[in-house]
Amino acid sequence: MSVERIILEMGAGNDLYGQDYTKAANRAVQDALRHSSLIFFRSLDIPSEEMTVKVTIGVQEPDKVDVEAVAATLPRGRAEVTAVFGGQNVVDTDNDTVSVIATAAVEAFVDIDQSKWKLTEPA
Repeated sequence: MSVERIILEMGAGNDLYGQDYTKAANRAVQDALRHSSLIFFRSLDIPSEEMTVKVTIGVQEPDKVDVEAVAATLPRGRAEVTAVFGGQNVVDTDNDTVSVIATAAVEAFVDIDQSKWKLTEPA
């Protein structure tokens, strides 16, 4: 068995008025998830609970992201969420507000028994 990455999706999210880094992070993760459909779990009879989901959130203030709250929004698999420096803050000095932009990379990994797969030559 070897652990293989089976998906990589990216997303972006923001909080325009509340300067809430967790809200922006959640929106970025949900944006990434909307781009993917993991139907092969059902097709290949692989329990989705066996999947590890690694999420990396990029924001200007990583310590303000509640990574446990972000992990709780993932619908399947075992979540591992980390927040790193990235994303962007957009300052509106006229209105004294900061809009938070978060980016998310969502990676899914499963153990694959390579002995069950057969490579074939192209026709």
